[in-house]
Amino acid sequence: ITVNDSVFAGTEGKKVTSTLIRTRLLAEAETNVAVTFTENETKDSFEIGGRGELQLGVLIETMRREGFEINVSRPRVLFKKDNKGTKLEPFEEVIIDVDEEFSSAVIDSMNQRKSELREMKSGGQGKTRLIFNSPSRGLIGYQNQFLTETRGTGVLNRVFDKYDVFKGTIKGRRHGVLIATNQGSAVAFALFNLQSRGIMFIDPKTNVYKGMIVGEHNRDNDLEVNVLKGKKLTNIRASGSDQAIILSTPRKMTLEQMMAYMAEDELLEVTPKSLRLRKKLLLSHLRKRAS
Repeated sequence: ITVNDSVFAGTEGKKVTSTLIRTRLLAEAETNVAVTFTENETKDSFEIGGRGELQLGVLIETMRREGFEINVSRPRVLFKKDNKGTKLEPFEEVIIDVDEEFSSAVIDSMNQRKSELREMKSGGQGKTRLIFNSPSRGLIGYQNQFLTETRGTGVLNRVFDKYDVFKGTIKGRRHGVLIATNQGSAVAFALFNLQSRGIMFIDPKTNVYKGMIVGEHNRDNDLEVNVLKGKKLTNIRASGSDQAIILSTPRKMTLEQMMAYMAEDELLEVTPKSLRLRKKLLLSHLRKRAS
């Protein structure tokens, strides 16, 4: 968690300084047993530990309602090393009850997240119980995908099992993002023309800035787009030149969904009025240099 350093910093919240954020997080760590607090040497960046992304999401939402403005990075699990120096990561036992027709889709998704199927048995009345041993890393953000795959009928329970040998890299988000190139108010005409490029996250007239994420790209690479580009107006009238602008409904995500959606080079800007996804490096040439 860091101070909000975006272009819109200080415009929506009252508590924006690192001192106020530090005091609030220290108070939370003192009263909440499950929360841990560490900070860097300059005391402008803070690391909060908790029991899963949901608990961290509750803390961030509470701070947001209290008037804080903060930047949040993607949550990650805590690794350990044994006596031999082997890297260990936390594993959980995941018990899933789904309809039989959705079991194959769930098994496929869990396999992609490096999970091992321990047991599969019929629960009667068309239900199947699946028991997995899964790395906690792979389960970050899986809840929403699980509800989609099971049409909202599945039940997922997870409990910490043990620390075991590191499973290697797990594929994260498959798609890139659409990044705004200019600061201003988004135009409906520009969003209409960008719909073929991917799924938009913003409505027309939404204020955006350079480096802010405005949508999800259809492909696996990031794409810089201009959402301020209006229609060129002339005094010449031609029949059939005007096209009706029909916008698809933008994807609106909750705080927890955004935390899970982020990549390592992205941040979530949290203010009392807005939730915005952005790149850590807002300027294009800095991102190219870092990559």
